[in-house]
Amino acid sequence: MNKAFQYVSFGLSTFLVFAIVLVPTQVVLAQGALEEITVTARKREENLQNLGLSISALSQTDIERTFARDARDLAFMAPNLILDDTSQGPGGNAAIYIRGVGVADVEKNFDPAVGVTVDGLFVGANSGAIFRSIDLQRVEVLRGPQGTLYGRNTIGGTINVERTKPTSEFGGKVRAGYGAYDNLYFDGIVNFALHEKVAVKLSGAKHDQSEGYFTNTNDGDDNGRVDYTSFGANLLFTPMDGLEIEYTYQNEDTDQDTPPLLNVGQGDTLFCNSPDPRIGGHCAPDLNTPTSGDRFDVNTQFFLPTTASTNGIPFQATPVGTEVPTRGEATFDSETHIVEGHWDVNDSYTVDYIFGHFETQETIISNWTAESVMLFGTDRPAEYEQQSHELRLTYDAGDKLNFVIGGFLWDSEYDIRLRSWITFVDPTLVFDIAQTTHQETESKAVFFEADYAITDALTLNVGGRYTKDEKISVQSLNQVGLGTEDWSEFTPKVGLRYQWTDDLLAYFTYTKGYRSGGFNGRVDSLETAEVPYDPEFVENFEGGIKSEWPDQNLRFNAAFFYMEYTDKQEEIGLPSTGATGQRITVFNAASATMKGVELEAAWAPTEGLTMSANLGYLDTGYDEFTFFDGFVTQDLSASEFRRAPNWTGSLDATYEWEIGSGQAWVRGAYHFIDDHFVEQTNRPELKNDGTHLIDLSANYAMSNGVTVSVYGRNLTDEDTYAHGLNVSGLWAYASPRPPRTWGVEVTYDWGN
Repeated sequence: MNKAFQYVSFGLSTFLVFAIVLVPTQVVLAQGALEEITVTARKREENLQNLGLSISALSQTDIERTFARDARDLAFMAPNLILDDTSQGPGGNAAIYIRGVGVADVEKNFDPAVGVTVDGLFVGANSGAIFRSIDLQRVEVLRGPQGTLYGRNTIGGTINVERTKPTSEFGGKVRAGYGAYDNLYFDGIVNFALHEKVAVKLSGAKHDQSEGYFTNTNDGDDNGRVDYTSFGANLLFTPMDGLEIEYTYQNEDTDQDTPPLLNVGQGDTLFCNSPDPRIGGHCAPDLNTPTSGDRFDVNTQFFLPTTASTNGIPFQATPVGTEVPTRGEATFDSETHIVEGHWDVNDSYTVDYIFGHFETQETIISNWTAESVMLFGTDRPAEYEQQSHELRLTYDAGDKLNFVIGGFLWDSEYDIRLRSWITFVDPTLVFDIAQTTHQETESKAVFFEADYAITDALTLNVGGRYTKDEKISVQSLNQVGLGTEDWSEFTPKVGLRYQWTDDLLAYFTYTKGYRSGGFNGRVDSLETAEVPYDPEFVENFEGGIKSEWPDQNLRFNAAFFYMEYTDKQEEIGLPSTGATGQRITVFNAASATMKGVELEAAWAPTEGLTMSANLGYLDTGYDEFTFFDGFVTQDLSASEFRRAPNWTGSLDATYEWEIGSGQAWVRGAYHFIDDHFVEQTNRPELKNDGTHLIDLSANYAMSNGVTVSVYGRNLTDEDTYAHGLNVSGLWAYASPRPPRTWGVEVTYDWGN
């Protein structure tokens, strides 16, 4: 614990420097006012400034003014948050990291480490977690383990998303826009009353980016096109005072090109240095340039072997040259049902129930080699389905004690029918290898969290959650195996918060979270098919302050944390004697320490001008990282965490003024991400330099409800990598973040 005390001291010192140098200057100049922020992080509405936890939040207005199209565009709302699309699967495959904790693999057998909750529904897979920003009322980022109220697989934190509720008043909003890369979009909502006790909201969206970000060097065509359609219905039934029943339906369909990848393999990879010209020669010219010569040029061509479905045959081979060229295509369809019941029994007790059903279907043809030859390709149709029930009782009579207790039931199923096409083992043959995976999860939990006011100023917070997980994994065709396992864990929470004044709160919290164990999805032996990996754990020691300054024109929050990571799961790509020549296996290989400081401020210095900023410092390090690769014990203890930059920061300013009968505003934002690796073995070609992003917009809202906007994102045209992977020493691939984009948008808002 000596290290913990060292970093507590560091955090306090940083806070004091920030407060002494910056705050007094702003207080003298400040003349405006800030809006109060209400959040539901603890399953009830509360003022953000009254909570003893690290949380960032954006309101509906904040979200709309970023011109965000999906969750990636909101990644800079919180310090120490990295959110990317790995481009490994259709529909958006999320890599969400908070304080260096996260998961970036496409397979759904890997549970998330950062939870995403939409209208109370926990999304249990990385695919589908890059939510679209249509009709969002609020987005909250909870940093650090959330094992009490949100449960397993939230050891890094939780992103809590709330959409607007139906209103009985007739009204709505539509927006249409056109932007770079022939991106045409339209979306909207309408509210109306079906009955005096039934309010309805309908929503729909169509986003068609018909020109991709990438140019294919083989045929000059563009790659990366995406066509997204969604529609939804939301009904709110209020049969009597204090009782609400809400039903939400959402259907989303995505048709797109296979997400483009870049071959960045260096001289130590097989696909570069093999003497066989049919395999080797695919060498990136340097650490910063892919084989295509530019990060938005791709070499990839797609082929389908002429062999039909293997129909249960483990694998078969056909001569190279019998492949049929095709265009890489992918689809991702999802359907969501949510039922929420909210009953105010009396002034003290509230009962909440949430049922959720979420299912996805996806298809994708990939050439993972990212070259005009297919040395490793796949066809991977998959289905995922989850269902959950949550029941909570909340007590708050306005006295010393308040609490929430509840129970949670969850089950999910995942099926994938993987076909791998391998040509690098024997360059004269295409090996067509079939493998199916079926996995099931059942989870049960009971939880509580309570506040007790020891004095008028000092409050004790305690909580805990007991969870039991059961998993089944069935492998068939090329490799047969059956694995079953169960785990049970208790995750506690204890904290104190002290209200020094009406405007200043200090807190300290200890929390523990765990990420469930599981079974590998890509297997090459009976052992990898049947032997599970165990859960991983994070303990978090955290302190901070929350402050509102006179006249509510300045808000400043600070947190410092020390986190201990044990039994850390690491997915490692290794060579294999199996049919595919490679495998990705999960080991409980590491223990680690993370510590850092997070600062957030909002300021209204004068009428019409609002500013916000955040700054995160993160220091991560492995205490131990060793595993047996089948031949020797590897020691990667000196490695850096992936997606864990030392510094992240954001500065945002909006200025509003009246023009005639309307309102105009301009917004500018600057975001910084320090240099970091995007894969865990620290390949130098998969390291990003410091990234500087600038967004700008100009807007005019007329008195008739019409708003016209012009905006630009990533105006510095940064092309750092969103994801990368070293594939067992065979080659390495990467995908860049989106380039500079711009758009023109018209919004019509009526009756709201």
